[in-house]
Amino acid sequence: MDHDAYLERLGATTDEPADLFEHFEQRSFDGRTYHVLTDARHGLERGTVIVEDAETVIRGYPSIPRLLVLEPGVPSFFEDAETVAVEEKLDGFNVRIADVGEPLAFTRSGYVCPYTTARARKLLSLEGFFDEHPEKTLCAELIGPETPYTTTDYEGVDTHDFRVFGVRDRESGNPLSVVDRRAICETYDFNQPRLFGRAPPDTAAAELVRDAIDELDAAGREGVVMKSEPGDAMVKYTTEAQHHDELAYAFSLPFDHGRDFVFSRLIREAFQAAEFDEDEARLQERAHDLGESILVPMVEAIQDVDDGETIGHRHTVRGDADSIDALFDHLHDQSMTIELESDRREDGQRVVEFVKVAESSRDRIAHYLEGGTRDE
Repeated sequence: MDHDAYLERLGATTDEPADLFEHFEQRSFDGRTYHVLTDARHGLERGTVIVEDAETVIRGYPSIPRLLVLEPGVPSFFEDAETVAVEEKLDGFNVRIADVGEPLAFTRSGYVCPYTTARARKLLSLEGFFDEHPEKTLCAELIGPETPYTTTDYEGVDTHDFRVFGVRDRESGNPLSVVDRRAICETYDFNQPRLFGRAPPDTAAAELVRDAIDELDAAGREGVVMKSEPGDAMVKYTTEAQHHDELAYAFSLPFDHGRDFVFSRLIREAFQAAEFDEDEARLQERAHDLGESILVPMVEAIQDVDDGETIGHRHTVRGDADSIDALFDHLHDQSMTIELESDRREDGQRVVEFVKVAESSRDRIAHYLEGGTRDE
């Protein structure tokens, strides 16, 4: 690989190719080799990919900052914007789909996911889109109750589906505006996140965001992403329901998720409670729900291990046999321990229920149940 040429194309903030390319990792998919930036470096996003045989660069997706307080957070963050577009933030699996001689779905960290690639080729009009826009990347979430990564129910999604939330230049990473992206997605019948509306920064929180958060919270949904109309400035904000769900998820496998994961959710919850909860009764209700989300799943995990049951992340996937086999090869390559619970055929498709075994939590809980001590 010509490091000098790719350094210039990438526009990195270093003049020394070795400073950048020592952080790239070589990977392969279906016999093809590609190179991935494993951490954000020198002005480039984590997951930036070089596919050398296609002479292609796919920029990583930028990290989106989070607001903890809507007022004055929204007007401060978007002080240079005329309007703010408010869209739903979906709880799914984030991929970038790019044409490198064939459409491939790249994860945030730069792996090619064979299962998501196969589903994208089947469910999205990729041939038509890339014929007209070969230099673009589709940024999408794989959502629904049957995916190998998330298990969230969405109305109208029986198994899984895609929602395209961004269209970007493949090499520069520059986004289409919100208006242009929504128009081009409609042209190709790509489903998109819900748009709650647009408003000036000074009034967006009161006029749009608070109502959207209240509605999404009642439905148990994740939150919103606020974007400047050009799409170059983005910030996210999540619901109380999402904070509690994520804490319940973490404490159901208490030794598999770090303190940073837990603490960040508690911080979000505290700042939201300080801004939203107007009386002591509402704060007490929130505190009660928060406590349940922490203690109940942890006790249930201890009881499950004591009963000899497997604990971990349960998933259901469906598709053709080859894509399912490729998925499990991919998961095993990630050093995951997989336990199959069901493998059957439905309507010509292979349907597999499986558990990604949480070995750390399982083994630590068993150790303590057997009388082991804990150093504190």
